[in-house]
Amino acid sequence: RARKAREALGDLGWAGVEFGKDVPSTEFAGYDNTSVEDARVVALVVENELAEVLMSGVEGIVVLDRTPFYAEMGGQSADHGDIFRSGEGGLVFRVSDVQKNKGGKYMHYGKMTEGSLKAGDVVRASIDTQRRQAIARAHSATHLLDAALRSVLGDHVHQAGSLVEEDYLRFDFTHFAALTAEELSQVSQGVNDAILAGYPVEAKEMPIEEAKKTGAIALFSEKYGDTVRVVDMCGYSVEFCGGTHLENTAMAGLFHIE
Repeated sequence: RARKAREALGDLGWAGVEFGKDVPSTEFAGYDNTSVEDARVVALVVENELAEVLMSGVEGIVVLDRTPFYAEMGGQSADHGDIFRSGEGGLVFRVSDVQKNKGGKYMHYGKMTEGSLKAGDVVRASIDTQRRQAIARAHSATHLLDAALRSVLGDHVHQAGSLVEEDYLRFDFTHFAALTAEELSQVSQGVNDAILAGYPVEAKEMPIEEAKKTGAIALFSEKYGDTVRVVDMCGYSVEFCGGTHLENTAMAGLFHIE
């Protein structure tokens, strides 16, 4: 019955499924690394079944014990990239999506383009750095946009969702009326002023009670643990956030509202 339910959902059916006690949660090493040299394959999924081998030309899911790949979360799109078997650079699994399941396993979706992978193999996992940087520009811009909206419209504005892609961002928020052309212009100017100011962007993990004292903005729909990550853009924007960001707001470039 569980297999039939997963088939109905497609590969994403595994997002709500544990892989067993022998499969550890994935350690995310992507805040400080774009590549991990000694990751180990702890599980493989082919055609909605756990597998021992992933052959060339076959699509599947690879679960690693450590990864630099950001899984799709909080509106931020997943990293893309490649997984190579250590010592054999010609063996490539091309990652096109990453999801994190309820047990903390990062599931790398993609296709084996050359060679094969086996459970237990030691691999090198490398993300597409240009895509990561583009997504970081958009994500940091959403934080600046949130701050600018509050500045122009008032503190009653609350984020209600977002989408962060490599070439596009969408920001949903609560407000009692549609924005006027003048308000849109002021918001856009506020974001671009913050970009030009070149604010340093710092991310720190801290106890949630300490984070609340900083005035960091949290999403009411999110559930937070005892320790949270706070992204601070020199006080202009301070938010709870687990995503990847720029090192300085100036790196965002031009911001434009369509």
